[in-house]
Amino acid sequence: MKYNKKPITLSLLCSIFSSISTQLSIGTITDESNQIKSMIKISLKTIILATTLIFISCDFSSKKQEDSSIEKQKGIVKEKQPNIIYILADDLGYGDLGCYGQEKFKTPNIDKLASDGMLFSQHYSGSTVCAPSRSALLTGMHTGHTVVRGNKEIQPEGQYPIPDDTYTLAEVMKSAGYKTGAFGKWGLGFPGSEGDPTSQGFDVFYGYNCQRLGHHYYPNHLWSNKDSIVLKENSGLSKEVYAPNLIHEKTIQFIEQNKSQPFFLYVASIIPHAELAAPEALIKKYRNKFLPEKVFNGVDDGPDYRNGSYGSQSESHAAFVAMIDVLDQQVGEIMDKVEELGIADNTIIIFTSDNGPHREGGADPEYFNSNGDFKGTKRDLYEGGIRVPMIAKWPGKIKEGSKTDHISAFWDVFPTFANITGVEVPIDIDGISFLPELLGNKEEQKKHAYLYWEFHEKGGRQAIRMGDWKAVKYNVLKTPNKPLELYNLTNDLGEENNVATQFPEIVDQMEALFLEARTPSDVFTFSQETFLNVD
Repeated sequence: MKYNKKPITLSLLCSIFSSISTQLSIGTITDESNQIKSMIKISLKTIILATTLIFISCDFSSKKQEDSSIEKQKGIVKEKQPNIIYILADDLGYGDLGCYGQEKFKTPNIDKLASDGMLFSQHYSGSTVCAPSRSALLTGMHTGHTVVRGNKEIQPEGQYPIPDDTYTLAEVMKSAGYKTGAFGKWGLGFPGSEGDPTSQGFDVFYGYNCQRLGHHYYPNHLWSNKDSIVLKENSGLSKEVYAPNLIHEKTIQFIEQNKSQPFFLYVASIIPHAELAAPEALIKKYRNKFLPEKVFNGVDDGPDYRNGSYGSQSESHAAFVAMIDVLDQQVGEIMDKVEELGIADNTIIIFTSDNGPHREGGADPEYFNSNGDFKGTKRDLYEGGIRVPMIAKWPGKIKEGSKTDHISAFWDVFPTFANITGVEVPIDIDGISFLPELLGNKEEQKKHAYLYWEFHEKGGRQAIRMGDWKAVKYNVLKTPNKPLELYNLTNDLGEENNVATQFPEIVDQMEALFLEARTPSDVFTFSQETFLNVD
């Protein structure tokens, strides 16, 4: 499994040498000859001195390269470091926003964010489900390399953890002097594990640790850092505290408390993921406006209640729109808060979604055209499952009302934020910074040779985007040698016409890339046991 190790610093290296030297001096490392011991000490000092000079030289060289790169990007680091707010919706489809073509309901605040900034038309999620998508975001590596490649449960609460030696985006931001906070859904390490958010670079966390329990909007408890916060108002069958509102309150508090220092705020909303639930006042606002309604019969009591299974909803359409309304209002309130605090001009706000729209708990993506012109939904590797909206606002830096067709993905966020803050980008990640694109320097923007995804459930799936070409493989577990599907997205956005037989040379390139793009994982395999690993 490929890990992106936490960097070894000069101070750490010197500490190691010092420890060895100390052990020599007190006799814990023995040698029959004092002369040899003295020579070892002299050698250690020489090594430390030489290493120091090398590190200083490398540091100055690295700093010089960073400064040169940053100067090209209009001297960002020489100015005050910008705050960064990254808002991640949960299962929001490409077509679920007004600025991306939604016609049945409105998203005025998110649309305003787009009119004030840049809209990406070819941005991709890290995966087609929650945990691996977030892992790609936080590690800068796609699902052929990132450490968490699937949704893997750890009972009674949580998911498979990111290992401690993984260098995360939050740690990048902390190394640049940022206060870091995560609010919403985590899903990358059960409480108390090495993957816990406060063990992976976040100073503050508030929300759901477990994405399974994150199915529910009136939960029995949430997490504040490493403490479980019991919500007594939601005990039994009661539904008094709507968790998205409580989490949003803590989010706004974080902004207020850190207005005088650079901060990185990761807002991992649980909306509009199933179950479909919103405060009655908002559902009432949309009642009978999206007929015929869709009724979903779920679990409303018993041992599975609020333990993963979705609750019933007799007004699925109204509830869905009400949830989008909550999300849109919260985005608007974040925008208003940075304006109110006088930090808007030095704050970057990015909005996106973790994967395509879902079909669970009564959701009806066909009714709302949630995947736009694309084929597939969540758990698919067709465009509808992985192409997501992304909007970026940065006053004075990003041109208002701009649009880009630059091809990018979640693993590009890591190097982009590193560039913005002046931190050196690790060489062993898959991401490419899209900072030049944000700043309008298209001639300096590097492009991917290809993008890669893999999904280990439903028989195993793989996909590659290479320029205008898209290759897809399904059921790779049982039929690994099955011919791939090939589409040209320039004239076939819906991936309806498989042209593999017409372009054998492209097929050969794609087959080679499928082998090249990934390294094996001992934990996440196409043959792993999951309830969805079926035809």
